[in-house]
Order: sequence, then structure tokens, then C-alpha cells
Amino acid sequence: MINFSCLRNSTVVILSLTALMLSAQTPQGHTNGNKFRQLYDQFADPNKYHTASGAPGVEYFQQQVDYVMDVELDDEKSKLYGEETITYTNNSPDALPYLWLQLDQNIRKKDAPALEKNGANSAITLSPSSFVSDYVKEPFDGGFNIEWVQDANGNTLPYKINQTMMRVDLPEAIQPGGIYVFKIKWWYNINNHVEGRGRSGYEYFEEDGNKAYVIAQFFPRLCVYNDVEGWQNYQFWGNGEFALEFGDYKVNITVPSDHIMEATGRLQNPKEVLSKEEYARFQASEKSYDKPLLIVTEEEARAKESSFSKKKTTWKYQAKNVRDFGFATSRKFIWERQAVQVGNQKVMAVSLYPKEGNPLWEEYSTKAVVQTLQTYSKFTFEYPYPKAVSVHAKNQGMEYPMICWNYGRPDKDGQYSDRTKFGMISVIIHEVGHNFFPMIVNSDERQWGWMDEGLDTFVQYLTEQEFGETHPEAILGFQKYPSRRGAPQNIVPYMAGDQEFISPIMSNPENVYQLGPNAYAKPATALNILRETVMGREAFDHAFKTYAQRWMFKHPTPEDFFRTMEDASAIDLDWFWRGWFYTTDVVDIGVKKVKKYYYSDTPDANAKERLKEYDYNLDDLPEMVFKIDEDSEMFDPNKIKNNALEGSELLKNHLEKEGISADRIPKYFYEVEFEKPGGLVMPLIVEYAYADGSKERVTYPVQLWRKNDASVKKVITSDKELISVTVDPDQETADINSDNNSWPRKEAPSDFEKFKEKIKG
Repeated sequence: MINFSCLRNSTVVILSLTALMLSAQTPQGHTNGNKFRQLYDQFADPNKYHTASGAPGVEYFQQQVDYVMDVELDDEKSKLYGEETITYTNNSPDALPYLWLQLDQNIRKKDAPALEKNGANSAITLSPSSFVSDYVKEPFDGGFNIEWVQDANGNTLPYKINQTMMRVDLPEAIQPGGIYVFKIKWWYNINNHVEGRGRSGYEYFEEDGNKAYVIAQFFPRLCVYNDVEGWQNYQFWGNGEFALEFGDYKVNITVPSDHIMEATGRLQNPKEVLSKEEYARFQASEKSYDKPLLIVTEEEARAKESSFSKKKTTWKYQAKNVRDFGFATSRKFIWERQAVQVGNQKVMAVSLYPKEGNPLWEEYSTKAVVQTLQTYSKFTFEYPYPKAVSVHAKNQGMEYPMICWNYGRPDKDGQYSDRTKFGMISVIIHEVGHNFFPMIVNSDERQWGWMDEGLDTFVQYLTEQEFGETHPEAILGFQKYPSRRGAPQNIVPYMAGDQEFISPIMSNPENVYQLGPNAYAKPATALNILRETVMGREAFDHAFKTYAQRWMFKHPTPEDFFRTMEDASAIDLDWFWRGWFYTTDVVDIGVKKVKKYYYSDTPDANAKERLKEYDYNLDDLPEMVFKIDEDSEMFDPNKIKNNALEGSELLKNHLEKEGISADRIPKYFYEVEFEKPGGLVMPLIVEYAYADGSKERVTYPVQLWRKNDASVKKVITSDKELISVTVDPDQETADINSDNNSWPRKEAPSDFEKFKEKIKG
């Protein structure tokens, strides 16, 4: 009888040993980690709504939402009352059994979860006001109070409020192509935006007892329904801004009769709400192209501050094809308007500010609005709306269609620093620029903060530079406008920071540590580098304008932007999007080694070893010259000092046969090795300097790194002696480490020298 169990055990052992031997002998595979692979693993698949070229597809759709509103401000109690009729047009292929609306004011309810979203330590020191605010004072009681929701016939509609979202349940689903009309009545307590740092609210002026209101997110607004998210009903937590549908607005706003107001849309009844003199100036400003015309002067605004009229006036506005609505009102406001020609359309550049903004605002606000309209229109599309309004509000920087709030206040004596001046001009450019991104190119701010903030900050940078050229008197003491964001070197401290606190650009704005660098500065810098260093201005500008014009009044996704930039330029940028937008990798490229060499008929030890590797000997290669580098035992600097060919009779003889003069042959040969410790691949910008004082600038394409992500070599031939090599000499790539950018390696400055430079700066 055979013991098969023993045989089976032996077989298992043999098979196991065989498997181990095979695993030891077989190289382990890996996935494609090449930095130049296509982004199919990250991009959503193209479809009939969003095409592979980045353009809207043949079945692209978006909803239409129209609003008719009556709103009244109670100035004494700081309350806002409103009633709206909403007309919802379902252009989607789906039946909708309910509608989702945004109730953004609910973030200010006393029990709002958003108030507890962050951790907090007990501060070691506190001002008395902070102590009272944190531990004594009752929290502000904000948020919408919904009185009723009704259909067009006055029948009650059931609704459910979930934090900052409200679902309205319909008696029947709205079919594709269907239209549904319903109404909502509400009110809420208006917050002090200076104390609570809200996006809207009022500022109280203790000296004269007045309030200046900047009002937004003041009405229940429809969420976006599209092919990407379905309902975009991600809760409002404070940082992620707004996803909204386009529509037409008719808004009547009742305020004290001594107030001056600006809002989204065209004012329909200026003759009714303005004095005879104000109305005459208002009309005259329509033809004032050279400079702003004051509708309400500072002297007149000062006179109004003590009136506190009990009468009421209703200002009526209409706006076509906008995604939101905002307004500002106060008896304190100075009001100026200037006409600007944008293409074939006249646009009114408008500023609204209290006396506390002067003299800074009367000098620069409208100039900044005009520059923004002109520069943004050049790089995107001609501004389509009838006006752009800049409103002064303390600590504010917020945008709405045709109107925005901006900070920048002089000291009480009217003095202001360069920092205050440039900060004000920049925030006006930025917020007015938001009319283009996302008020017209209507990206999903709730999900992708960089698609409005980053693109806007990039064009803001271009506009600031043009503002400095147009208004040289504003930048006296500076070579150019001192932009805070956009220049590559400015993003280095952030990118070189602690990786534990850095997120990829492709992150939700609620989930990043440093929103400013993440959503504003880094994408703006990336696009600036893309324009100046990678694509070139002509290719970039055409592609960027193509994207803007393709997606005017539509909802683009990140892929639509990425794909359009490639589609319109014929430049493969997947490596760029992956590195800059999907990772937190950094740029660090340097000079690793520089070797001098010449050619000889006699091989050195290195050449002999290489011949041996390939099983060759000298008899097999009777006419071969060999590279001799400076590490070789045969390297003699004297032999190549005047003529690199002294060591090779074979080369000399070949030149004679070819009829080539020896004068045409380089005297110096160098092999330069570049290293890339950083994860980002970038074009390699190098400056070579020679002993005769001349310099040569070379930009090697980014594809140089496609087969070796760690280091690459380049051969430099010249009749001149190479004395230095510098990588990224003008700081064009946001390289975080300049210590390895030069050969010969520059000695690091001492701590004392660094301290002296810091003090000097």
C-alpha cells in the first residue's frame, strides 16, 4: 500500500519551493507612474453633455429660474422682509418630484452646525470685547424665517428645511420641458458684518448712528440641477460659495427715502427715487467717458447722515440672464458713475462709498472698475452687462452680478499707506472680475473653489499689471504694480511649507487648511507659468479665451477647462494638470554636475570598460575616437586649453576628407547633468555664462524628463570657456530650492547675512 498522503505533502513542498524560486527570479511589475501619462484616471468620461474637446455637448442643458421679488428693509430694527414668485423651467431630461433651495442665511442661526465646524482652544489673552463676544453675549439670532410656501394659486406646499437647504415637495413631478410657478414669504434679522465677518449685512457707524447695508444671499434661491451632480445641495458651511442657475429678475426694494442704492440690474424708476438734481446728473453720467460724474457728492451725503427720514421709497430693478442678485443701500453713500466703451456696448463703471472711504475711493475706485472691464474683456469676452458697481464696505471682498463689496479705508485723517491703496485697488479688480468668473462662466463654486477664485486671480494679476502701466502715478516708487499673487516666486513659501497642511488644488474649499494659497494663489500662479513659460502667450491666450467664450452663461467642469486648453492649443498638458492641480508636488530642479571633456584616439579606463561590456576590442573599432572626461586618468587640461582636437589625429584626418575647416569645430566640450529632487516636471530654463562675459539662455521642453524623472544630461559645445550654469535664473517656475540652481555651487549665506538681508528688506 502506497502512502499517498506523504507524496501529497512532498508535492506541496516542491510546488511551494518552486513558487518561491519563481517569485525570487521574476521581476515585480508596477503600474504606470510616468508623469506624462494621460489623465484618463482622473477625468470624468466625455459624454453628450460635456465633450472630449471641452465644449458643451449636443445635449447639454441647464435650468432657467426667474424671480419676481418685493423686499423691504426695516432700517431701525435691521430686519429684511421679502416675498418672491419663482418660475422654474425644467430643461433637463428628468422628471423632478421636488425642488431644492439654498437658505444661506441659516448659517447664522443660533444652533447652526456650521458654528461648531472648527475646533478652538482657550486663548491665553483676550480683548474685553472678544471675551464678552465669546463667553457672555447671546449669539446672533439669524437665519431665514419662512412664513409660507405656496403654489401659483395660493395653495400651501409642504417643505422640509435641512440646515441651509430647503426641499419643496411638489404635488406632481415637473416633466422635462415643464414650467412650475411657486411663491415664498420670509424675513430675517440682518447681521452686523463687521462683527461677524459675514458676506453681507450692515456696518454701524457710531459717530452718526447710521448703517450701510450690503445685502446678499437674502432670498431663498434654487440650487443647480445638472448632469454632473444632479441636485447640487451640498450644505453651505461658510467657505464653499454658490452654485446657481441663470434667470431674469424683477426686484422692488423699499428703503427709507433718504437712502441711495445700487443693485444688480438696470434701475427702472430713477426719476421717482432721485431728486431733480440727482436725476439730471444721473442722465449726464451716461455720456461721461473721460471721468466719473458725481450723482451724490460728499457734501450732500454728509447732509443726509442726520436726516433719518420716516418716509419710504421703492427702487425697482430688472436684470436679464443673471445667476444672483445683490444690493447696497444707505443714506451715507457718495455715488459716482462713468461710461466705458466695451466693444460695441456702453457699460457704466460705478462706485458707491461713504465719506469714510475718501480720499482714497474718489481717487481710485472707478479707475479700477474701468481697468477691470477693459482688461478682462480683452482676455475673455466683451462684458455683456450694463454696469459694474464697486461698493465700499469695511473688511469686505465679495461679488455678485454687476455689483461687489470691497475693503480699503484710509485713517480718520485721510492718510493711507501703499498697502491700503494697493489692497483696495486689487480687491476691486478681483471682485469686479468675478463678473466674468463665475457670474458668467458659471462654475460650481460649492465644489471647485479654484475655478472661480483661481481663474479670477490670474486675470486679476494681468489687470493689475496693466493698471500700473495705465496709471503710473498710482505706482510711484515701484517699478511695476506690486501684485501679491500671480508671480511664481510669491507662491514658493506656501508650496515649500509643511505637507501636512497642504491640499491639492482639486479639493473642496471646505476641506483645506489655507484657502487663500490653495484656491487663489497657486492656481493663478500655475496659469501665469503656463502662459509665460510652458505654452507661450499667443497659444495660451487663444485657448483661455476659447474656454471663456465656450462656457459663457453655462456650467463648466474642471475637465472642460483642462480639455479646452489642450484642444485649442495642440499642446498636451496632462502632465501639468496632474502635477499642479491633483498633487502637492513641488518644483525643485538644479545642476548636479558639470564635466569638461575632449576626444582622443586612445581610450581611457572608462572607455575600455564600456568596450568590454559589449564584447568589443580595439581591433574591432579601428577608427573610433573616445570621450575623455575630467575624471579620467588621461584628462589633461593643457591639451584642450586652446584646441580641443589636439588629442585626435583621426578627427583631424576626417575633417580634411570632409573639407571642413577646423575653425568650425568647438574648442570646449561639457556634459551638464541636471537633477530634479522635486516631484513636478517643468521646462528646464538654463543660463550658460562664458569667460568672455557672454551669456546664453536655453529653454529645454518639459518632455526632457519623460524617460528619467530624476536627472538628465545635456552636452554643451562652444568656442568659449563655460564658467557658470544657472537654472531658472528669473524665478519663472516657482522652484522652492535655489541652493542647487547654480554651478559652481554658490556658498550659502550665513545666518547673520540672512538676518541682515531680512532687516534691509
